Amino acid sequence: MRYLVDHAATLSSNTLKLRLAALAQWHVSQGFPDPTKTPLVRQILKGIRTLHPKPEKQAEPLQLRELEQCVAWLERAGEKALDEGDLPQLLRCWRNRALLLIGFWRAFRSDELCRLQVEHIQVRPGEGMQLFLPWSKGDRDNQGQTYSAPALARLCPVQAYNDWICVAGIARGPVFRGIDRWGHLREQGLHPHSVIPLLRAVLKAAGLPAELYSSHSLRRGFATWATRSGWDQKALMGYVGWRDAKSVLLYVDSTGFFPGQLRPMVPGLEAEALSSLPRPIALPGS
Repeated sequence: MRYLVDHAATLSSNTLKLRLAALAQWHVSQGFPDPTKTPLVRQILKGIRTLHPKPEKQAEPLQLRELEQCVAWLERAGEKALDEGDLPQLLRCWRNRALLLIGFWRAFRSDELCRLQVEHIQVRPGEGMQLFLPWSKGDRDNQGQTYSAPALARLCPVQAYNDWICVAGIARGPVFRGIDRWGHLREQGLHPHSVIPLLRAVLKAAGLPAELYSSHSLRRGFATWATRSGWDQKALMGYVGWRDAKSVLLYVDSTGFFPGQLRPMVPGLEAEALSSLPRPIALPGS
């Protein structure tokens, strides 16, 4: 409780909750009672939110044009590595391109990307791909969930996935893995905490302000793109797997104009903007 009071003015309520969760986990793992579940702690947190309201910091959404900039850089670097026979660099470029495109078009969290298994993915050339996760955050019954991603005319997650597993020679196990300096793939999948530095390294190399982005930027980017492209809230929630409408508000960037707002200001701009977006060969489902 003293910790909460001492840091009330400097840390956000979400950060304080994360610190409490870590404290609770330590106590439980050591066989001690959880001190964070008392009514007094809840009252203190409520009081902190009232006395020290702070806007929660959110990562910037990775917009479509920025995604394209990253993919273009990865493809140039990958082609250069292929010409020079630099296998480690080629592997990293193709892995990172697949991770970015699947992460964006499926609005996956970093832990979901890291848990993808080759044997749980089915590809239908020219149509799309199905990705099965044995469990996920919203899967309370642990029944697993199958997600779909469309094949696209450009920025295609299906083609990027095929290119990656072919060059890597992966037949089973984790889709996304670490790669050592000699181009050897690790048996284990990437750790979710490694996705942020990986993403920021790509963004920096592509000339973007990497420090503004996190692994949430992929999900926020897709949610913002879908909303501006005319998806209604129900369709977006169903595709991503959100059960709570509040989640949509947290992930959609509301700072820009929506197509409906642009139409009366600049006639024809909506059609021009949307015509440049990737078109699915098959409609996305989940």
